[in-house]
Amino acid sequence: MARGYSFIDLMAATAIATIMFGAAVPLAHSTIDRSRVSAAAAYMSSRVALTRAEAVKRSAFVAIQFVSRNDGYWFRSYLDGNHNGVLVRDIGRGIDSPITPELRLDQHFPGVSFGIHPEAGNIDPGEALNHGDPVQIGSSTLLSFNPNGSATSGTLFIRGQNATQMAVRVLGTTARTRVLRFDFQDGVWRTP
Repeated sequence: MARGYSFIDLMAATAIATIMFGAAVPLAHSTIDRSRVSAAAAYMSSRVALTRAEAVKRSAFVAIQFVSRNDGYWFRSYLDGNHNGVLVRDIGRGIDSPITPELRLDQHFPGVSFGIHPEAGNIDPGEALNHGDPVQIGSSTLLSFNPNGSATSGTLFIRGQNATQMAVRVLGTTARTRVLRFDFQDGVWRTP
């Protein structure tokens, strides 16, 4: 009596393994996407905290400027050079100087960008969400920090390649941040 596996046994095992692998790949991709978006939100929250600390330490206004280009949003911190706050025109003239390199989220977190998923709702119930503006800090491109520790209020929306949506909210009076995740099943924002 011969012992071992028949060709049909091997084919069945291979088919089962292929099906299981095929089912696991999207799940793994979704998990990686969620992890990257979460890490990017934590990173931006820490960038806000560091910029606030720079303003307090230097006793000067410091701001993060967000610039939309064809390849996405770039951001960089600037120091007030003439004691009137960080202004876009002063950045252009070289009066307010950069203190960090210019960065994009996907340089550190592949597949992650500033953006709003079309199915995401607004954080504040009853208000419409402008899906075309993922960096919502009023009409300015500057998230500015005062030497006394306060800041411009705003929300930075961060999304991944799949249905992963997070937001970093900056509270003006204290410049503290809140990181939120949109739950697509319930349609509400939650603390992760």
